[in-house]
Amino acid sequence: MTDTMKLHAAIARALADNGVETLFGLMGDGNMFMCDSFIRECGGQFVAAAHEGGAALMALGYASASGRLGVASVTHGPGLVNTMTALVQGVKGSTPMLLICGDTPVEARGRLQDVPQREFALVAGAGFEQIRTPRTALLDVATAMRRAMLERRPIVLNAPVEFDWADVEYHAVPVVLPERRAVVQTSEDLDNAIGIIAGARAPVIVAGRGACSAEGRAALLRLAQRIEAPLATTLKAKDLFAGEDFNLGICGIEATPAAVETIVESDCLIFFGASVTNATSSKGSFLQGKRVIQINQEAEEIGKHAAPTVGLVGDPAGVADLIVHWLDEAEIPSSGRYSDELRERLRADIPVPGSARDNGNGTVDYVHALVELDRIMPTDRLLVSDAGRFVRHSWTTLRTQGNSFVAPLDFGSIGLGLGYAIGAAFAFPDRPVVLVTGDGGLMNAGLSEFNTAVRHGLDLIVVVGNDRSYGAEHVKFTRRGRDPSKSMFDWPDFAPVAQALGGEGVTVRGAGDWHQVEAAVASRRAPLLIDVKLDAALLTASD
Repeated sequence: MTDTMKLHAAIARALADNGVETLFGLMGDGNMFMCDSFIRECGGQFVAAAHEGGAALMALGYASASGRLGVASVTHGPGLVNTMTALVQGVKGSTPMLLICGDTPVEARGRLQDVPQREFALVAGAGFEQIRTPRTALLDVATAMRRAMLERRPIVLNAPVEFDWADVEYHAVPVVLPERRAVVQTSEDLDNAIGIIAGARAPVIVAGRGACSAEGRAALLRLAQRIEAPLATTLKAKDLFAGEDFNLGICGIEATPAAVETIVESDCLIFFGASVTNATSSKGSFLQGKRVIQINQEAEEIGKHAAPTVGLVGDPAGVADLIVHWLDEAEIPSSGRYSDELRERLRADIPVPGSARDNGNGTVDYVHALVELDRIMPTDRLLVSDAGRFVRHSWTTLRTQGNSFVAPLDFGSIGLGLGYAIGAAFAFPDRPVVLVTGDGGLMNAGLSEFNTAVRHGLDLIVVVGNDRSYGAEHVKFTRRGRDPSKSMFDWPDFAPVAQALGGEGVTVRGAGDWHQVEAAVASRRAPLLIDVKLDAALLTASD
């Protein structure tokens, strides 16, 4: 039996029937009735953003944190165009997201908001699906959702406004996805990989975001213990092996000295669920003179940034266990790399904060600020990082539990963090979310969405490293002997602004202010902003 309903209601119901519970968006005349139906008739949760770009970033943050499809909706014309940065970020980050946008009626020649929406989507690298007719709409919705999940990128679904009130015979069209757990049981590549591992005397295992499940972690630990390989992660898999004896931490440009030494000394690097980018390989230097094995569920990631010696397409956990099985069958001995000396070297390689707690000029010491923040922030936090100078060292200082880290860094854009943090908060509503951003990132694209977090009552803490400058530009001007004042900004005090937006705020200007931060974190009842004052000149001198 089928129900007759208007098309906008049918699209909303199709989302709900396929498991979509949260829709991020900004209503306009091209999508308002679909969003209304999703709320009223489907019982869905609609997160009203302040800006269309923020809505798309929230959907990406939701998908990145949860591993599920993120869904957003905007209106036509400027609504879609405002999401362009988010779409590129989603494409570069291989993040599944569905963006439903209205489209200007084709008969409305010369209408102000009319733009070629397909071309905007495609130039961003996103996929595009058109609702062709009211009769095909339900299949078109399912196709767009399926493509987003399988292609792991944003798909724009174009919904012409003139279809909104057309009658549709509703019937569920389920989105069916294959189980993504392929393991090559026998192949020449598998034999070569096992042979390389069997002969390695100094192997290192590196886990990426694609190996971050509990099952993946356990399987990589079994393999690591079997071959006595130290463990490292990419930045996006940060803290996956926290607490393990032979944990190297982050592999790449943020690696500790002991980790760098251990990786450079290795003769075999085994990457699971990682893309092996320039950042992970330290611009290729970590790969030199080594045999490299890359295992990834996504075939297109194999050799995408650096050619491995052997590439295997398969589920990281399944491939790791398969390698252990064949090593055991052949009675291959372990590498013998584990030792008390290596264990102690890694334990001793813990950053020690500087003795200076503040700079005496209304700003605090950068390193000490991060150490204090790590102590004060909730231990069960989900950490989100924006891009920029202040956040870089936070990656190694602010710890998480079992890989609870999201970083929208794939486009190199500042200002994406707050949208991601809000999306992550809806993915995990029972956990506090901590965003680390810079003052430039907050003002660039984030401050307006702080009120979105307030309106929806999120447990969000925003830490702003505020040196009143754009850090990279300050460094480059200074190193070239130019006046860096062009990169400086006279921002308002952010804590009172956060309070004016309905949240809470506290400012750190000296060592004596940390007790106020601790009290504010403990007693927070609304989104909290912590404005940490830093000295741009001192930061530049230390870079």
